[in-house]
Amino acid sequence: MALKLTASIIALALLAGGAVWSLQPAQPSDPLLGAANAETTAAAPAGELDPALLGDRTMGSPDAPIKLTEYASFTCPHCAHFNETVFHDLKKNYIDTGKVFFTYREVYFDKFGLWAGMLARCGGADRYFGFVETYYANRDTWLASTDPADITEALKRIGRTGGMTTEQIDQCLNNQPLAESLVTTFQTNMEADKIEGTPSFIIDGEKFSNMSYDEFAAVLDAKLK
Repeated sequence: MALKLTASIIALALLAGGAVWSLQPAQPSDPLLGAANAETTAAAPAGELDPALLGDRTMGSPDAPIKLTEYASFTCPHCAHFNETVFHDLKKNYIDTGKVFFTYREVYFDKFGLWAGMLARCGGADRYFGFVETYYANRDTWLASTDPADITEALKRIGRTGGMTTEQIDQCLNNQPLAESLVTTFQTNMEADKIEGTPSFIIDGEKFSNMSYDEFAAVLDAKLK
């Protein structure tokens, strides 16, 4: 069952600023995110907005015959299940082979999903999908608590694992213009594509709800003929 979208998401963006982040020991590097000492994109200071942090995040060849957009939330269990059971085969068989150009669009049910999206973007475009994979693969860990302080500390550990410094993470998660811009973009895209739950998909302009890999493959193969 798809989760229904909540209203008044803008109010959640206002809660992203002003948070207090405590120091944690550095964590071992994660191969999905790259070496911990690798260069990252420095987050713009709070109050400034780097245009490079905005826009769609994509995978595959723009010249692919099929255009596929996924709408998903980092806090959505159905999205995590799709990532685990469908996406990896979809990537291997269709995106990596040049058949599908994939776009990932973030949906924000809550402030935690918004913070995760901000952090993934601040980590650098080349690591964005590594953050996505880490969020879904470790969803039960970083969302284990309902305490916002515990969740922000878990996100901060993920950011350091991805090579970000504590200063970069603090700047990123307190960047109010970034939060507001992401929420505005999310609302605009959601309304344009009439998205009502996650995960949802737009395949060459046609909307689909969550599917198994076999169902996905059938749709894509039919469009490729």
